[in-house]
Amino acid sequence: MPVRALALLVTLAALWGGSFVFMRVAVPALGAIPLAYVRVSIAAAVLLAIAFAQRRIPPFRTRSKEFLVVGVVNSAAPFVLFCFAEQTISASAGAVLNATSPFFAVIAGAVWLEQPVTRARLAGIALGFVGVVVLVGLQPGATSKHVMLAVAACLVAAACYALAGVYTKRALSDVPSHAIACASQVFAALALMPLLPFASIPGPLDAIIIANVVGLAVGSTAIAYLIYFKLIADIGPQRALSVTFLIPLFGILWGALFLGEPLTSNLLLGGALVVAGTIVTVRAK
Repeated sequence: MPVRALALLVTLAALWGGSFVFMRVAVPALGAIPLAYVRVSIAAAVLLAIAFAQRRIPPFRTRSKEFLVVGVVNSAAPFVLFCFAEQTISASAGAVLNATSPFFAVIAGAVWLEQPVTRARLAGIALGFVGVVVLVGLQPGATSKHVMLAVAACLVAAACYALAGVYTKRALSDVPSHAIACASQVFAALALMPLLPFASIPGPLDAIIIANVVGLAVGSTAIAYLIYFKLIADIGPQRALSVTFLIPLFGILWGALFLGEPLTSNLLLGGALVVAGTIVTVRAK
């Protein structure tokens, strides 16, 4: 992998690892759907401003269907799911569960891109899901309905990321990465808007909550997606998704530093197994 791509992967991992901390702080005050909507709306505004300033407007009219699919599958749906989950589980656990994306990418790649599913990749997937079981099953209250729903939401969100990455490579390979990043957030906001009347905002909102929302929307979304779609274009969806084995490292680090989340044995062992499975899956041929 080129040095530049590797540097972008590490930067992206740090930004996306931080997103789980931002969500954990902000979601109790805003709720899942409003927080996801504010996140994509601010990101869309930032990216649209950049697009207009650079005179590189996305082809909204001709590619609206594709942009809508990416906006919903890669942003609107997983953002709501992770926000929902982080009302129950820790930021660190959410970051680790996010690392299962490459497992689903293997399946999506086999179906849509005719990429082979080798024994090594299957072994990596199996190892990763053993890690999920260790992460979830060795903590108090693991079998409670709320925890199981939160874990399921994270896994579905991870699958969404994988599907969107493969779809982007297949349907939007001729569209510049900055245009995909911008348009996807615009359509994600449009998709979430009709749900707002059915959502409540618990509150209260203070400076800390607002700062976390801004960090989530600008750093972990607008800037992060510019990097992510650039990586998909440059090194492909499966290699771009290798960022997910770095995200847990940053998610656990930021969670411990800024939220005081404990480094429990199930978190560390389960996280290590998930990361190991991800590495095997991504590198397997």
